[in-house]
Amino acid sequence: MKVPEYPGGSEAFKKYIKENLVYPKEALEKQVQGIVYLNAEINDNGEIINVLVEKGVGAGCDDEAIRLIKSVRYTSVRNRGKRVKTKKKIRIQFKLPPRKTINFEVVSKQNTEDLKQMSPKVYSYSIKLK
Repeated sequence: MKVPEYPGGSEAFKKYIKENLVYPKEALEKQVQGIVYLNAEINDNGEIINVLVEKGVGAGCDDEAIRLIKSVRYTSVRNRGKRVKTKKKIRIQFKLPPRKTINFEVVSKQNTEDLKQMSPKVYSYSIKLK
């Protein structure tokens, strides 16, 4: 029995997902990550006709996974000349990008007489970059 394949194989499929996945704003704000498990039905022309979330992570990731999979096109397949529908299980990983943070310290300077009597004040800051 022949099954639909993504043109270029699994490595091309992974590359397509990586290049086209848009991390949901809500998931970024809530720091949500994980794997969305989907069950997709593919018709004989290689089109995705039904997508169900078997296990999701929420915060917009499930909807993004559905959007992404609905845009995928598989090779068309006929088995013994008959048109067939097939089901495929797909998982899409949502992994948060590394956080960019700059840390620095500010030390207040006072004259040397004052420094002998008291310790200098140190302030620490962290800045998150998007």
